[in-house]
Amino acid sequence: MNDETNAAASEAATLSDWGNVAAGDVMDRLVSLCKRRGFVFQSSEIYGGVGSTWDYGPLGVEMKRAIRDFWWESMVRRDDIEGLDAAILMHPRVWEASGHVAGFTDPLVDCRNCKHRFRADALAGADDPYCPRCGSRDLSEARQFNLMFKTFMGPVEEDASVVYLRPETAQGIYVNFLNVLNASRQKIPFGIAQIGKAFRNEITPGNFIFRTREFEQMEMQYFVKPGEDREWLGKWLDIRRAWYGELGIRADKLRVHEHDRDELAHYAAAAFDIQYEFPFGWQELEGVHDRTDFDLGRHEEHSGKKLSYFDEESKERYVPFIVETSAGVDRTLLMCLVDGFREEGEGKDARTVLRLAPRIAPIKLAIFPLVRRDGMPELAGEIYRGLGRRWNAFFDDGGSIGRRYRRQDEAGTPFCVTVDGESVTERTVTVRDRDSMEQVRVGVDRLEDWLAERIDP
Repeated sequence: MNDETNAAASEAATLSDWGNVAAGDVMDRLVSLCKRRGFVFQSSEIYGGVGSTWDYGPLGVEMKRAIRDFWWESMVRRDDIEGLDAAILMHPRVWEASGHVAGFTDPLVDCRNCKHRFRADALAGADDPYCPRCGSRDLSEARQFNLMFKTFMGPVEEDASVVYLRPETAQGIYVNFLNVLNASRQKIPFGIAQIGKAFRNEITPGNFIFRTREFEQMEMQYFVKPGEDREWLGKWLDIRRAWYGELGIRADKLRVHEHDRDELAHYAAAAFDIQYEFPFGWQELEGVHDRTDFDLGRHEEHSGKKLSYFDEESKERYVPFIVETSAGVDRTLLMCLVDGFREEGEGKDARTVLRLAPRIAPIKLAIFPLVRRDGMPELAGEIYRGLGRRWNAFFDDGGSIGRRYRRQDEAGTPFCVTVDGESVTERTVTVRDRDSMEQVRVGVDRLEDWLAERIDP
Protein backbone atom coordinates (compact mmCIF):
# COMPACT_ATOMS: atom_id res chain seq x y z
CA MET A 1 0.00 0.00 0.00
CA ASN A 2 1.44 3.38 -0.99
CA ASP A 3 1.33 6.60 1.01
CA GLU A 4 -1.55 8.03 -1.04
CA THR A 5 -3.70 4.96 -0.41
CA ASN A 6 -2.88 5.11 3.28
CA ALA A 7 -3.79 8.80 3.45
CA ALA A 8 -7.14 8.15 1.78
CA ALA A 9 -7.86 5.26 4.13
CA SER A 10 -7.00 7.48 7.09
CA GLU A 11 -9.41 10.21 6.01
CA ALA A 12 -12.14 7.62 5.50
CA ALA A 13 -11.72 6.23 9.04
CA THR A 14 -14.96 6.08 11.00
CA LEU A 15 -15.77 6.35 14.66
CA SER A 16 -15.58 2.55 14.84
CA ASP A 17 -11.78 2.82 15.30
CA TRP A 18 -12.38 3.99 18.87
CA GLY A 19 -16.02 3.09 19.42
CA ASN A 20 -18.17 6.13 20.09
CA VAL A 21 -15.28 8.61 20.14
CA ALA A 22 -14.37 10.93 17.25
CA ALA A 23 -10.71 10.73 16.21
CA GLY A 24 -10.10 14.33 17.26
CA ASP A 25 -11.27 13.60 20.81
CA VAL A 26 -9.38 10.35 21.35
CA MET A 27 -6.22 11.85 22.83
CA ASP A 28 -8.12 14.07 25.28
CA ARG A 29 -10.22 11.12 26.46
CA LEU A 30 -7.18 8.87 26.68
CA VAL A 31 -5.08 11.37 28.65
CA SER A 32 -7.97 11.76 31.09
CA LEU A 33 -8.26 7.98 31.47
CA CYS A 34 -4.52 7.64 32.01
CA LYS A 35 -4.58 10.09 34.90
CA ARG A 36 -7.78 8.74 36.45
CA ARG A 37 -6.64 5.13 36.43
CA GLY A 38 -2.97 5.70 37.25
CA PHE A 39 -1.23 5.04 33.94
CA VAL A 40 0.48 8.42 33.42
CA PHE A 41 0.60 11.65 35.45
CA GLN A 42 1.94 15.10 34.59
CA SER A 43 5.36 15.40 36.21
CA SER A 44 5.56 17.86 39.15
CA GLU A 45 1.86 18.58 38.69
CA ILE A 46 1.40 20.20 42.13
CA TYR A 47 3.93 22.87 41.03
CA GLY A 48 2.24 23.47 37.71
CA GLY A 49 4.04 20.70 35.85
CA VAL A 50 7.12 20.61 33.65
CA GLY A 51 6.70 20.77 29.89
CA SER A 52 6.57 17.38 28.20
CA THR A 53 7.70 15.32 31.18
CA TRP A 54 5.53 12.56 32.58
CA ASP A 55 5.44 10.17 35.50
CA TYR A 56 4.19 6.59 35.22
CA GLY A 57 1.70 5.60 37.89
CA PRO A 58 0.92 2.13 39.32
CA LEU A 59 -0.71 0.76 36.15
CA GLY A 60 1.62 2.60 33.78
CA VAL A 61 4.78 1.27 35.38
CA GLU A 62 3.46 -2.30 35.23
CA MET A 63 2.55 -1.94 31.57
CA LYS A 64 5.87 -0.32 30.75
CA ARG A 65 7.75 -3.14 32.47
CA ALA A 66 5.71 -5.72 30.54
CA ILE A 67 6.57 -4.08 27.21
CA ARG A 68 10.27 -3.95 28.11
CA ASP A 69 10.23 -7.59 29.21
CA PHE A 70 8.51 -8.72 26.02
CA TRP A 71 11.04 -6.86 23.87
CA TRP A 72 13.96 -8.22 25.92
CA GLU A 73 12.69 -11.79 25.67
CA SER A 74 12.21 -11.39 21.91
CA MET A 75 15.73 -10.04 21.43
CA VAL A 76 18.18 -11.22 24.06
CA ARG A 77 16.82 -14.75 24.37
CA ARG A 78 18.19 -15.36 20.87
CA ASP A 79 21.55 -17.14 20.67
CA ASP A 80 23.05 -14.38 18.53
CA ILE A 81 22.24 -11.33 20.72
CA GLU A 82 23.85 -10.21 23.97
CA GLY A 83 22.54 -7.69 26.50
CA LEU A 84 24.18 -4.49 27.75
CA ASP A 85 23.43 -1.66 30.16
CA ALA A 86 25.77 1.23 29.34
CA ALA A 87 26.14 4.39 31.44
CA ILE A 88 24.12 7.50 30.65
CA LEU A 89 27.13 9.79 31.16
CA MET A 90 29.90 9.07 28.68
CA HIS A 91 33.19 10.65 27.67
CA PRO A 92 32.36 13.84 25.70
CA ARG A 93 34.55 12.69 22.81
CA VAL A 94 32.02 9.90 22.17
CA TRP A 95 29.57 12.56 21.02
CA GLU A 96 32.22 14.36 18.96
CA ALA A 97 33.00 11.11 17.16
CA SER A 98 29.34 10.30 16.57
CA GLY A 99 28.66 13.75 15.08
CA HIS A 100 26.19 14.79 17.78
CA VAL A 101 28.20 17.77 19.03
CA ALA A 102 28.52 19.29 15.58
CA GLY A 103 25.38 18.10 13.85
CA PHE A 104 22.64 16.99 16.25
CA THR A 105 20.57 20.11 15.69
CA ASP A 106 17.12 21.31 14.68
CA PRO A 107 16.36 24.65 12.99
CA LEU A 108 14.76 26.95 15.59
CA VAL A 109 12.45 29.86 14.69
CA ASP A 110 11.09 32.57 17.03
CA CYS A 111 7.78 34.37 16.56
CA ARG A 112 8.44 38.00 17.52
CA ASN A 113 4.73 38.55 18.19
CA CYS A 114 3.78 35.75 20.63
CA LYS A 115 7.38 34.76 21.56
CA HIS A 116 6.63 31.12 20.69
CA ARG A 117 9.61 29.00 19.60
CA PHE A 118 9.23 26.12 17.23
CA ARG A 119 11.05 23.99 14.68
CA ALA A 120 11.30 25.52 11.24
CA ASP A 121 9.61 22.47 9.70
CA ALA A 122 6.51 23.31 11.80
CA LEU A 123 5.99 26.59 9.92
CA ALA A 124 2.52 26.98 8.49
CA GLY A 125 2.31 28.08 4.86
CA ALA A 126 5.31 27.01 2.79
CA ASP A 127 5.31 29.99 0.40
CA ASP A 128 4.39 32.66 2.95
CA PRO A 129 5.24 31.15 6.35
CA TYR A 130 3.44 32.23 9.49
CA CYS A 131 3.42 31.28 13.17
CA PRO A 132 1.34 28.14 13.82
CA ARG A 133 0.25 29.59 17.20
CA CYS A 134 -0.80 33.22 16.53
CA GLY A 135 -0.62 33.52 12.73
CA SER A 136 1.98 36.32 12.74
CA ARG A 137 4.41 36.51 9.87
CA ASP A 138 6.97 38.43 11.96
CA LEU A 139 9.39 35.53 12.33
CA SER A 140 13.11 35.29 13.04
CA GLU A 141 15.56 33.59 10.72
CA ALA A 142 16.04 29.90 11.48
CA ARG A 143 19.09 29.12 13.60
CA GLN A 144 20.52 25.76 14.57
CA PHE A 145 19.73 24.50 18.07
CA ASN A 146 21.64 21.53 19.54
CA LEU A 147 19.29 19.00 21.09
CA MET A 148 21.72 17.56 23.64
CA PHE A 149 21.39 18.38 27.33
CA LYS A 150 24.72 19.69 28.65
CA THR A 151 25.88 19.37 32.25
CA PHE A 152 29.13 19.35 34.22
CA MET A 153 31.01 16.55 35.89
CA GLY A 154 32.89 17.37 39.07
CA PRO A 155 32.81 20.39 41.39
CA VAL A 156 33.84 23.08 38.88
CA GLU A 157 31.67 24.29 36.02
CA GLU A 158 34.17 24.86 33.24
CA ASP A 159 34.65 23.75 29.65
CA ALA A 160 36.92 20.88 30.68
CA SER A 161 34.17 19.33 32.79
CA VAL A 162 31.36 19.41 30.21
CA VAL A 163 29.46 16.16 29.71
CA TYR A 164 26.17 15.37 28.01
CA LEU A 165 23.09 13.39 28.86
CA ARG A 166 23.07 10.81 26.11
CA PRO A 167 20.61 11.55 23.28
CA GLU A 168 20.55 7.87 22.27
CA THR A 169 21.64 4.53 23.72
CA ALA A 170 23.36 3.25 20.57
CA GLN A 171 26.76 4.86 21.18
CA GLY A 172 27.16 2.94 24.43
CA ILE A 173 26.84 -0.23 22.37
CA TYR A 174 29.39 0.83 19.77
CA VAL A 175 32.11 1.74 22.24
CA ASN A 176 31.57 -1.62 23.98
CA PHE A 177 31.64 -3.66 20.77
CA LEU A 178 34.99 -5.34 21.47
CA ASN A 179 34.27 -5.77 25.19
CA VAL A 180 31.08 -7.70 24.48
CA LEU A 181 32.60 -9.60 21.57
CA ASN A 182 35.52 -10.85 23.65
CA ALA A 183 33.52 -11.56 26.82
CA SER A 184 30.72 -13.45 25.04
CA ARG A 185 32.91 -15.22 22.43
CA GLN A 186 30.29 -14.43 19.81
CA LYS A 187 31.00 -14.59 16.10
CA ILE A 188 29.70 -12.20 13.48
CA PRO A 189 26.84 -11.87 12.72
CA PHE A 190 25.66 -11.05 16.24
CA GLY A 191 23.88 -8.24 18.04
CA ILE A 192 24.01 -6.20 21.24
CA ALA A 193 20.76 -4.99 22.79
CA GLN A 194 19.94 -2.58 25.58
CA ILE A 195 17.06 -0.67 27.09
CA GLY A 196 17.75 2.68 28.68
CA LYS A 197 16.95 6.35 29.12
CA ALA A 198 17.90 9.01 26.60
CA PHE A 199 17.42 12.78 26.65
CA ARG A 200 16.75 15.31 23.90
CA ASN A 201 16.03 18.99 24.40
CA GLU A 202 13.21 18.95 21.86
CA ILE A 203 12.01 22.34 20.64
CA THR A 204 8.41 21.23 20.11
CA PRO A 205 7.63 18.08 22.09
CA GLY A 206 4.03 17.02 22.32
CA ASN A 207 1.20 14.58 21.67
CA PHE A 208 1.24 13.34 25.26
CA ILE A 209 4.06 10.79 25.72
CA PHE A 210 4.80 10.46 21.99
CA ARG A 211 7.58 13.07 21.90
CA THR A 212 9.21 13.95 25.20
CA ARG A 213 12.52 15.30 26.43
CA GLU A 214 13.22 12.28 28.62
CA PHE A 215 12.37 8.91 27.10
CA GLU A 216 13.35 5.27 27.08
CA GLN A 217 14.76 3.40 24.10
CA MET A 218 14.88 -0.28 23.14
CA GLU A 219 17.78 -0.59 20.72
CA MET A 220 19.62 -3.46 19.11
CA GLN A 221 22.72 -3.10 16.97
CA TYR A 222 23.46 -6.12 14.75
CA PHE A 223 27.04 -6.46 13.50
CA VAL A 224 27.42 -8.09 10.09
CA LYS A 225 29.99 -8.72 7.40
CA PRO A 226 30.18 -5.93 4.80
CA GLY A 227 28.07 -6.90 1.82
CA GLU A 228 25.58 -8.81 3.94
CA ASP A 229 24.02 -5.70 5.46
CA ARG A 230 21.12 -5.34 3.02
CA GLU A 231 20.09 -8.96 3.51
CA TRP A 232 20.06 -8.52 7.29
CA LEU A 233 18.25 -5.19 6.96
CA GLY A 234 15.37 -6.99 5.25
CA LYS A 235 15.38 -9.81 7.80
CA TRP A 236 15.26 -7.48 10.78
CA LEU A 237 12.55 -5.34 9.21
CA ASP A 238 10.36 -8.44 8.87
CA ILE A 239 11.17 -9.62 12.42
CA ARG A 240 10.40 -6.26 13.98
CA ARG A 241 7.19 -5.72 12.03
CA ALA A 242 5.94 -9.16 13.11
CA TRP A 243 6.68 -8.27 16.76
CA TYR A 244 3.92 -5.64 16.76
CA GLY A 245 1.47 -8.30 15.59
CA GLU A 246 2.48 -10.42 18.58
CA LEU A 247 1.81 -7.34 20.70
CA GLY A 248 -1.80 -7.47 19.49
CA ILE A 249 -1.69 -4.32 17.32
CA ARG A 250 -4.18 -4.08 14.45
CA ALA A 251 -2.40 -4.80 11.16
CA ASP A 252 -4.27 -2.09 9.25
CA LYS A 253 -2.87 0.52 11.63
CA LEU A 254 0.76 -0.37 10.76
CA ARG A 255 2.80 0.39 7.67
CA VAL A 256 6.44 0.55 6.58
CA HIS A 257 7.91 3.75 5.13
CA GLU A 258 11.21 3.61 3.24
CA HIS A 259 13.37 6.72 3.51
CA ASP A 260 14.23 8.29 0.19
CA ARG A 261 17.68 9.74 -0.39
CA ASP A 262 16.74 13.18 0.94
CA GLU A 263 15.44 11.69 4.20
CA LEU A 264 18.43 9.48 4.98
CA ALA A 265 20.55 10.34 8.00
CA HIS A 266 24.21 10.99 7.31
CA TYR A 267 25.21 7.60 8.72
CA ALA A 268 22.64 5.47 6.85
CA ALA A 269 22.81 3.68 3.51
CA ALA A 270 19.15 2.65 3.79
CA ALA A 271 16.44 3.15 6.38
CA PHE A 272 12.87 2.09 7.08
CA ASP A 273 10.34 3.34 9.61
CA ILE A 274 7.64 1.13 11.07
CA GLN A 275 4.75 3.55 11.49
CA TYR A 276 1.43 3.50 13.32
CA GLU A 277 -1.67 5.54 12.51
CA PHE A 278 -2.25 7.59 15.66
CA PRO A 279 -5.22 9.97 15.97
CA PHE A 280 -2.72 12.71 15.07
CA GLY A 281 -1.52 10.92 11.92
CA TRP A 282 0.99 8.31 10.78
CA GLN A 283 4.06 8.46 13.02
CA GLU A 284 7.29 6.53 13.46
CA LEU A 285 7.35 3.75 16.04
CA GLU A 286 10.65 2.17 15.18
CA GLY A 287 13.56 2.72 12.85
CA VAL A 288 15.40 -0.11 11.10
CA HIS A 289 18.60 1.25 9.57
CA ASP A 290 21.65 0.12 7.63
CA ARG A 291 24.35 2.22 9.34
CA THR A 292 27.23 0.69 7.31
CA ASP A 293 30.61 0.91 9.12
CA PHE A 294 30.13 4.60 9.92
CA ASP A 295 29.88 4.28 13.70
CA LEU A 296 32.72 1.88 14.39
CA GLY A 297 34.86 3.68 11.82
CA ARG A 298 34.32 7.05 13.51
CA HIS A 299 35.13 5.65 16.95
CA GLU A 300 38.28 4.02 15.57
CA GLU A 301 39.34 7.37 14.16
CA HIS A 302 38.65 9.40 17.30
CA SER A 303 39.80 6.91 19.94
CA GLY A 304 42.82 5.48 18.14
CA LYS A 305 41.62 1.96 19.05
CA LYS A 306 41.09 -0.74 16.45
CA LEU A 307 37.46 -1.88 16.31
CA SER A 308 37.85 -4.45 13.56
CA TYR A 309 36.89 -8.12 13.56
CA PHE A 310 39.00 -11.06 12.38
CA ASP A 311 36.98 -13.76 10.66
CA GLU A 312 38.62 -17.11 11.41
CA GLU A 313 36.83 -18.91 8.58
CA SER A 314 37.62 -16.47 5.76
CA LYS A 315 40.85 -15.15 7.34
CA GLU A 316 39.60 -11.60 6.69
CA ARG A 317 39.80 -8.59 8.95
CA TYR A 318 37.14 -5.93 8.56
CA VAL A 319 35.18 -3.26 10.40
CA PRO A 320 31.64 -4.68 10.70
CA PHE A 321 28.60 -3.02 9.19
CA ILE A 322 25.68 -2.39 11.53
CA VAL A 323 21.95 -2.98 11.13
CA GLU A 324 20.06 -1.09 13.82
CA THR A 325 16.57 -1.56 15.24
CA SER A 326 15.53 1.36 17.46
CA ALA A 327 12.16 1.64 19.20
CA GLY A 328 10.81 3.80 22.02
CA VAL A 329 9.23 2.27 25.12
CA ASP A 330 7.02 5.32 25.65
CA ARG A 331 5.82 5.44 22.04
CA THR A 332 5.13 1.72 22.07
CA LEU A 333 3.11 2.07 25.27
CA LEU A 334 1.13 4.98 23.79
CA MET A 335 0.46 2.98 20.64
CA CYS A 336 -0.89 0.07 22.71
CA LEU A 337 -3.16 2.41 24.69
CA VAL A 338 -4.45 4.11 21.53
CA ASP A 339 -4.94 0.84 19.68
CA GLY A 340 -6.87 -0.70 22.57
CA PHE A 341 -8.96 2.33 23.58
CA ARG A 342 -12.73 2.09 23.03
CA GLU A 343 -15.87 3.75 24.33
CA GLU A 344 -18.71 1.34 23.68
CA GLY A 345 -22.46 1.11 24.27
CA GLU A 346 -24.91 3.69 25.51
CA GLY A 347 -26.71 4.54 28.73
CA LYS A 348 -26.27 1.96 31.48
CA ASP A 349 -24.48 -0.31 29.01
CA ALA A 350 -21.79 2.28 28.21
CA ARG A 351 -18.24 1.34 29.06
CA THR A 352 -14.68 2.49 28.44
CA VAL A 353 -12.35 -0.40 27.72
CA LEU A 354 -8.66 -0.89 26.95
CA ARG A 355 -8.31 -3.94 24.74
CA LEU A 356 -4.70 -4.66 25.68
CA ALA A 357 -2.94 -7.91 24.82
CA PRO A 358 -2.87 -10.00 28.02
CA ARG A 359 0.93 -10.17 27.93
CA ILE A 360 1.18 -6.38 28.47
CA ALA A 361 -1.96 -5.72 30.53
CA PRO A 362 -0.85 -4.17 33.85
CA ILE A 363 -3.34 -6.30 35.80
CA LYS A 364 -3.80 -9.80 34.40
CA LEU A 365 -6.87 -10.77 36.39
CA ALA A 366 -9.23 -9.47 39.06
CA ILE A 367 -10.93 -11.59 41.70
CA PHE A 368 -14.34 -10.63 43.08
CA PRO A 369 -16.41 -12.22 45.82
CA LEU A 370 -20.01 -11.65 44.76
CA VAL A 371 -21.00 -10.67 48.30
CA ARG A 372 -19.15 -10.32 51.60
CA ARG A 373 -20.61 -13.40 53.30
CA ASP A 374 -21.28 -17.13 53.07
CA GLY A 375 -17.63 -18.08 52.60
CA MET A 376 -17.21 -16.16 49.34
CA PRO A 377 -14.60 -13.66 50.57
CA GLU A 378 -12.53 -16.48 52.05
CA LEU A 379 -12.49 -18.52 48.82
CA ALA A 380 -11.84 -15.41 46.74
CA GLY A 381 -8.91 -14.57 49.02
CA GLU A 382 -7.52 -18.08 48.61
CA ILE A 383 -7.69 -17.80 44.81
CA TYR A 384 -6.20 -14.29 44.89
CA ARG A 385 -3.22 -15.37 47.00
CA GLY A 386 -2.58 -18.43 44.84
CA LEU A 387 -2.78 -16.78 41.42
CA GLY A 388 -1.12 -13.58 42.69
CA ARG A 389 2.13 -15.51 43.06
CA ARG A 390 2.22 -15.92 39.26
CA TRP A 391 0.49 -12.82 37.88
CA ASN A 392 -0.30 -9.30 38.96
CA ALA A 393 -3.84 -9.72 40.30
CA PHE A 394 -6.37 -7.36 41.90
CA PHE A 395 -8.89 -8.11 44.66
CA ASP A 396 -12.07 -6.03 44.76
CA ASP A 397 -15.10 -6.59 46.97
CA GLY A 398 -16.57 -3.08 46.81
CA GLY A 399 -19.67 -2.01 44.87
CA SER A 400 -21.93 -3.82 42.45
CA ILE A 401 -20.43 -6.52 40.26
CA GLY A 402 -21.21 -4.41 37.17
CA ARG A 403 -19.22 -1.45 38.49
CA ARG A 404 -16.33 -3.70 39.38
CA TYR A 405 -16.29 -5.05 35.82
CA ARG A 406 -16.30 -1.53 34.42
CA ARG A 407 -13.36 -0.47 36.59
CA GLN A 408 -11.33 -3.38 35.31
CA ASP A 409 -12.35 -2.72 31.69
CA GLU A 410 -10.83 0.75 32.03
CA ALA A 411 -7.63 -0.73 33.44
CA GLY A 412 -7.35 -3.20 30.55
CA THR A 413 -7.67 -6.29 32.79
CA PRO A 414 -8.36 -9.22 30.44
CA PHE A 415 -10.11 -11.56 32.90
CA CYS A 416 -12.35 -11.14 35.95
CA VAL A 417 -12.97 -14.11 38.26
CA THR A 418 -16.17 -14.00 40.30
CA VAL A 419 -16.73 -16.19 43.35
CA ASP A 420 -20.44 -16.81 44.04
CA GLY A 421 -22.54 -19.21 46.10
CA GLU A 422 -22.00 -22.07 43.65
CA SER A 423 -18.24 -21.51 43.91
CA VAL A 424 -18.31 -22.35 47.61
CA THR A 425 -20.30 -25.57 47.14
CA GLU A 426 -19.06 -26.75 43.71
CA ARG A 427 -15.51 -25.27 43.63
CA THR A 428 -16.19 -23.51 40.29
CA VAL A 429 -15.94 -19.80 39.44
CA THR A 430 -17.24 -17.51 36.71
CA VAL A 431 -14.53 -16.07 34.42
CA ARG A 432 -15.51 -13.03 32.36
CA ASP A 433 -13.62 -12.07 29.20
CA ARG A 434 -12.97 -8.32 28.90
CA ASP A 435 -13.41 -8.06 25.12
CA SER A 436 -16.39 -10.32 24.46
CA MET A 437 -17.88 -9.97 27.97
CA GLU A 438 -18.72 -13.68 27.74
CA GLN A 439 -18.68 -15.70 30.96
CA VAL A 440 -17.71 -19.32 31.49
CA ARG A 441 -17.58 -21.60 34.51
CA VAL A 442 -14.14 -22.97 35.33
CA GLY A 443 -13.15 -25.32 38.12
CA VAL A 444 -10.95 -23.78 40.82
CA ASP A 445 -8.46 -26.64 40.46
CA ARG A 446 -7.94 -25.99 36.74
CA LEU A 447 -8.28 -22.18 36.83
CA GLU A 448 -4.54 -21.47 36.72
CA ASP A 449 -4.00 -23.67 33.66
CA TRP A 450 -7.05 -22.15 31.94
CA LEU A 451 -5.72 -18.64 32.50
CA ALA A 452 -2.13 -19.55 31.55
CA GLU A 453 -3.25 -20.67 28.08
CA ARG A 454 -4.67 -17.18 27.50
CA ILE A 455 -2.24 -14.93 29.42
CA ASP A 456 1.06 -16.68 28.59
CA PRO A 457 0.53 -18.06 25.07
